Parts: sequence; C-alpha cells; structure tokens
Amino acid sequence: MVPTQFAASLIRMAAARGFDFGSALTAAGLDFDPLDESAAGWQAEITAMQYSQLYQKALRLLQDETFGMHPHKVVSPGAFRMMCYCIIHSENLGKAISRASDFYRTFFGGGAELYANFTDRHARVGYRDMPGSAMRQVGAADAYGLSVWHRFFGWLSGRPIDLQRVDFAGDPPRNPAKYEDLFGCPIYYNQASNLMYFDSECLRYPLVHTEQSLHEFLRTAPYQLMVMTNDQHSNSLVAQLRAMIGYDFSQGFPSFETLCAALNMSAPTLRRRLKREGTTFQQLKDQCRCEAALALLDNRALSINQVAAKMGFTDPSAFHRSFKKWTGQTPGDYRSSLAGTGL
Repeated sequence: MVPTQFAASLIRMAAARGFDFGSALTAAGLDFDPLDESAAGWQAEITAMQYSQLYQKALRLLQDETFGMHPHKVVSPGAFRMMCYCIIHSENLGKAISRASDFYRTFFGGGAELYANFTDRHARVGYRDMPGSAMRQVGAADAYGLSVWHRFFGWLSGRPIDLQRVDFAGDPPRNPAKYEDLFGCPIYYNQASNLMYFDSECLRYPLVHTEQSLHEFLRTAPYQLMVMTNDQHSNSLVAQLRAMIGYDFSQGFPSFETLCAALNMSAPTLRRRLKREGTTFQQLKDQCRCEAALALLDNRALSINQVAAKMGFTDPSAFHRSFKKWTGQTPGDYRSSLAGTGL
C-alpha cells in the first residue's frame, strides 16, 4: 500500500501545470478525490498498482521521469533514465550513488542536485539546497523524495538498506509517526538539510541488475519500488531474487539460468540456498506471478484477458488454470469476491 498523500502530490503537480487528472483516477480504479480528506469514501492508502498507474499518467503529462525523487522540482525528460544507464554497471552501490550525484550536479542544480557524503562509518544522501524548507511544515513530497531514493538503492543492490536516521529541514508534520514507519528509523526535524543516514558498509553491496532488468524496471516504475520491503530481517536471497524478478511478466518470466548468472552463482548453489530459506525456484515463481496477477485483477479497467496478456499468457485459458492453481479461485471468482467486500 502507498499513502494517498503521494498520489495527491502528483495531482497537485499536474493541476499546477493545467492538466486534469480525473480520467487517470478513474482508470486506476479510484472513486474518491485524493485531495479531499473529508470526501465520502476517502482512504488513507491506495495500492502500489494504483499509484504506479497514476505515476505513469503523470509521466506522460509532465514529461518528468524522476518518480518525484526531487521534491518541488521537475527535472528534464529522460534525465533519470539516462542517469540509470550511467550507473547500472557500477562496481558497487557506493560508486553508483557517487555517479548519480555527479550526474545531477553536472546537469542540474538547486533542488535537483543529489548530495552524497561518505565517511568510514556513515553514508549521508539527500538534498542540501532546500530553499524555504525551514519556514514550512515537512510534507509528503519531502518524505517521498527521500523514500524513493532509499528504495531505489535497495532495488539496485537487491536488499533493503537499513536507515540509521533521517533529517528534514522544516517543522514536524501532522502525523510524525507515519514518517517513522515509512523510514523505520528516528526522524529529526528543523535540521539544515533533507538527508538519510545509513551504515557505510552498505556502500560495498554489489549491484544485482543489468541493462535488461533496468529496462523492465523503467517500463513499470515505480511499482517495484513501492512494493519493496524495508525490513532488514528480509535481507535474504529470496528478497534479492524478488527485487531482480520485478513485476512485469509481459515478456515472460526470467529464467533460472538468467538469475544464476546475475547472482554469479551456480545452479546447484542457488537451489541449495533457496532450500535453506524454505522454498524452491518454482514456488518463488508461482508466488511472484500470483501476487502480480492479484494486483492486476484489482484494476477493474483491465479485462481478465488483458490481465492474462500482461502476465505473459498468450492463451487466456492457460492463465485461468494457473490462477486457479495458485489461489483455488478463477480470476472471475476473485473479482466477484472483491465486489462482495466493496473493494
């Protein structure tokens, strides 16, 4: 789930530039106004799938591919995409972050410049130039900007990054507890900059992605970032594989051999380690596909046949059989059960 405030920030950005977001809300299956907390049916959270659909619409309207990483700042079209291709072959996470910082410092300035400072003990990453932040209350855009970078680093390394603290320039928000839940660490307000701190050992993590997996990530982003866990106890091989597998199965599921090569691990070793974590590749594959199918079926704008196609099934009946095997229900039965609960 994603805070509705994140969606509200997208809508405000679009409205400020004269765009109407009404059709996007309908297409994402939202029947309430995210901007009006007093409206009938208003919900504090929406699904990651719904948020990703809204983001993709905003990307097309605003031509801003940063997923809101840069609060209060729209970056030129294609900048984030090119930055990704510049860093994807980095030796480790630390070098990737340094290159990302160099990229934005070279081509942009002000609120878009990513600050990175590393010591033997701590890594600090965020935004130093936040004009006027100390004169206002910290908002969803500030939290989202740091949170997406945090999750992006976890995606690059295939494991969650445990934060030690987060600083915000500005007064505490109305709901500070939610901000602590979002980052999983102490939060300090009225600081000089918007920064997150983590152990410098994380900078040694190797990147687990390739240009191909990056391409798939960019097609469906920021869905993969929204569903990533920040639980350090989930720092396992299964968590790494989930981050690598992603969500988009329209071009098929990554093969066992492909994942072995990406992990630089032999097939017997990967099978053995998965068994140690209580699963098999087939079980993990079924689980990932089932979760993706459930998320797609939650979107009423898609027909069941369209969901089957997005899941990589050329024959809808094969999707029906697989879905029933995963859940014990047909896709139609699952949708009917949603209707019965009012979702």
